[in-house]
Amino acid sequence: MNAPFPRHNPSEGPSDAQASDRLPLKLLVAAPRGFCAGVERAIAIVELSLERFGAPVYVRHEIVHNRHVVDGLKAKGAVFIEELDEVPDGAPVIFSAHGVPKVVPEVATARGLEWLDATCPLVSKVHRQAERQIQAGRHILFIGHRGHPEVIGTLGQVPEGSITLVETLEDAAALSFPADYPLAFLTQTTLSVDDTAELVTELQRRFPGIAGPRADDICYATSNRQAAVKAIAPECQLVLVIGAPNSSNSRRLVEVAERCGANARLIERASAIDPAWLDGVSVLGLTAGASAPESLVREVADYLRELREVTEEVVTTAEERMIFKLPPQLAS
Repeated sequence: MNAPFPRHNPSEGPSDAQASDRLPLKLLVAAPRGFCAGVERAIAIVELSLERFGAPVYVRHEIVHNRHVVDGLKAKGAVFIEELDEVPDGAPVIFSAHGVPKVVPEVATARGLEWLDATCPLVSKVHRQAERQIQAGRHILFIGHRGHPEVIGTLGQVPEGSITLVETLEDAAALSFPADYPLAFLTQTTLSVDDTAELVTELQRRFPGIAGPRADDICYATSNRQAAVKAIAPECQLVLVIGAPNSSNSRRLVEVAERCGANARLIERASAIDPAWLDGVSVLGLTAGASAPESLVREVADYLRELREVTEEVVTTAEERMIFKLPPQLAS
């Protein structure tokens, strides 16, 4: 990923890349892109809490994985902390969109803290599924990335020892459960659609009786953004993905673009772009992870226009109209 582009030696005379750089740049902008309903809800919860309670409002972990968004909320009075012991008595605290282990709201309640849950409802759905599978007497195989906040939150919904993390096909091959052992699988919501399907197929091959969710756990926004990248990447020499380095769904978009044959770069905003990346590029793709605001997409497009003459085309593969309800404390 992010391999350097070939550089031209000026002593060799004008290169094809230099000649193409004098030509217009075709910019293919993927749609859907950027904020999903879960991210919009989480940000709204922080902003409305600041209006309702006044600053400061405490937020456990980054509300979403985007520095631009987090810095904007800090400027409005949000204070981001790692653990609840950093929250003063009587202050409101918000749990991030990625979800938290069950013990976190229990501790907040025991302390008498006013807490609001910004967990994405699609992540909460996975939490409920985990509880139901444990009640049914099944051990859970959870497909996800170790250390990701969503994974930590989901593992913390069920008793220790009742869930096993599966990251790779090698992990699946190493599982020692008997073929008829009562098992269920669930997945992180921000995974690669293709990689997850491959893992699920392997688990179903090894454990024919394994139970799964009625619908795909990978969220609609993750699936839609990956499909949009698949639609544009085959035409592009380079795809820029706006997102944070710790954003799982953004990193998956880079991988999807690369599998389609394009070079791909994960950037946080326009200032991260090296103009040399555009050497030899006549068609460039642009998308944004689910935590990246549209303002950063426009910022990147405007910067590209400073470098080249740009023709912009939006390629739409799906329409999104999902809206999630606010917590009851803010619904009125």
